[in-house]
Amino acid sequence: MSDTVIQPRRVGHPLAGQTLSGARMIMQVLADEGVSAIFGYSGGAILPTYDAVFLYNSECARTGAPQIPLIVPANEQGAGFMAAGYARASGRVGVCLVTSGPGATNTVTPVRDCMADSVPIVVICGQVSRASIGTDAFQEAPVPTMMGAVAKHIFLVTDPLRLESTIRTAFEIARTGRPGPVVVDIPKDVQTWEGVFQGEGLLPMPGYRRRMRELTDAALDASAAAAFFAMLGESSRPLIYAGGGVINGNAAAALTEFATAYGVPVVTTLMGIGSLDTTHPLAMRMLGMHGAAFANYAVEDCDLLIAVGARFDDRVAGVPDKFARGARIAHLDVDQLEINKVKRVQWSHVGLVPEALQALTAHGRQSNFRRDFSPWAAHLAGLKRVHAMNYDRASPLIQPYYVLEELNRHTRGAAIITTGVGQHQMWAAQYCDFTGARQWLTSGSMGTMGFGLPAAVGAQIACPNRLVIDVDGDSSIRMNIGELETVTTYELPVKVVVLNNFGDGMVKQWQKLFFKGRLSASDRSLHKKDFVKAAQADGFRYAVRLDRKEDVPRVIAQFVAYAGPAFLEVMIDPDAGVYPMVGPGQGYDAMITGEFIAARHEVEIQPPGPSEMF
Repeated sequence: MSDTVIQPRRVGHPLAGQTLSGARMIMQVLADEGVSAIFGYSGGAILPTYDAVFLYNSECARTGAPQIPLIVPANEQGAGFMAAGYARASGRVGVCLVTSGPGATNTVTPVRDCMADSVPIVVICGQVSRASIGTDAFQEAPVPTMMGAVAKHIFLVTDPLRLESTIRTAFEIARTGRPGPVVVDIPKDVQTWEGVFQGEGLLPMPGYRRRMRELTDAALDASAAAAFFAMLGESSRPLIYAGGGVINGNAAAALTEFATAYGVPVVTTLMGIGSLDTTHPLAMRMLGMHGAAFANYAVEDCDLLIAVGARFDDRVAGVPDKFARGARIAHLDVDQLEINKVKRVQWSHVGLVPEALQALTAHGRQSNFRRDFSPWAAHLAGLKRVHAMNYDRASPLIQPYYVLEELNRHTRGAAIITTGVGQHQMWAAQYCDFTGARQWLTSGSMGTMGFGLPAAVGAQIACPNRLVIDVDGDSSIRMNIGELETVTTYELPVKVVVLNNFGDGMVKQWQKLFFKGRLSASDRSLHKKDFVKAAQADGFRYAVRLDRKEDVPRVIAQFVAYAGPAFLEVMIDPDAGVYPMVGPGQGYDAMITGEFIAARHEVEIQPPGPSEMF
């Protein structure tokens, strides 16, 4: 790495030209990048940088400058998910700081999770000294080899002169284009090295920056906009299909403006929830495997599908040939690889999504575009009325849907809600409202159990004045239950509600539907975990078990209103299912709606093929 390019010093940087250790340089670049919190667990190979964090904050305390708090989890996986929660809630790059070997390997899951959901984090790993790399030294792991397969980019810093510019470049890559996780592996002797701090500078990455310039310069021209509006003008039943790219690209406001300007209704993916206020008249909620029946029927009925930041994944377009089969498709995305990957489209634009939507809105106004979609709006209103979400409201058992309806009544769509993965995740997506973007934080593509609690910690650190609620399941929360102590250690007012159905609820639902009720390894009814005592042991002063239906309104009100950390375990109907449900490898015409949601026609439940995904 002798081709190091030393950039000119930034005029005015107070430390430019000073001699600093590598660890101190790392900390200073984090501060320069606007990092407001670090999530991590210490260890031998990263100790110099942890010492630099301590010294930096001590100096800030002396001068009155803002400190950068270090949040220490129970496990490095928790640190990774905290950084992800911070990034998802704020839109800023989350930072995870861990040691070598097991410290780094424990972050592989959150790194892959962030890559799958396009979440910007920077993971800084300690590594054994350069001379020891490849010798199977104590706590050595091949981080570049492992992380290279799951991260957006990986750096191994072997030239100390490139350390400062590498950290800055990691942030640049994480946040630009399609966001994602960047891992920086730093040997211990690079951290202890001393050199001249430049105060600015990036690594030479001409290919990447050229692609980013192409994205920035890819303005949607008048001819492309005219072609789009020609399609919209020929349509009588248009529908926007908004995905996670709307959230990650900060395009929710632009999407809302476009949809309202031309009266185009919106369905969202699981990751796109919040792209449009779910209480908005044009909102048709979530589509897909567990989407609302009326949302899926809207996709079946539309004649123009406008995909924005969406990728036609298997949870939405399970059978691509059947998905929106009567519709022409327009597609806007930041990633060229997503265009025509699953479905052939008739119109597309690759570029920054907010700017593209703003250009379309402006073109429509300049050309005085008008189209009456009121018959379509009336049709969709009928779908929402006839095929509304519903459940057994007369059941003497506590239904999870009822719990979430009550929770939603108090939060009024203003809370940040995180989840684990499973039935509780889908129920929260179906029954909770979100009035804005970055309020719904969940593990989508990876479906990582244990995500909810640490993500809530990160979200609360990022948004200290917001109400943050982790809606979790008894199996999911077990995965990272040690982070209950993290909540109380830092006195975070996180609310944790566990919907306890004694097992892996989604797995049990599949086993009941497709495996003749054989509950292989999914039943927890004989387990002895007392979640309330666990929460109390970890410092929760409010820790309550709710097991009577008549107490639901009162207890939920108390839980939400409690001023500090609060834990609520709700003993729900163990047989409650997630409906609607579209089986894997099946189209929306095979959607199972259950007993209490009206279906268009009778559906015979078909087991998935042996090769179908969960």
